[in-house]
Amino acid sequence: MPILVNLDVMMAKRKISLAELAERVDITQANLSILKNNKAKAIRFSTLEAICRELKCQPADLLEYYAED
Repeated sequence: MPILVNLDVMMAKRKISLAELAERVDITQANLSILKNNKAKAIRFSTLEAICRELKCQPADLLEYYAED
């Protein structure tokens, strides 16, 4: 998939655990893990907004596009 989710990088930079972020964003740990491990096919803007708010970052800090060959 040509979209890479860098959630794990931002979580490490902010020193926040999956469980803590899941609670703050009001999403299950399982769903947040799917997103963190690049297994998600989509993300709601409301979820992206909440993650950005809690991590104090921009969507571009979390999502990266790369061209497939």
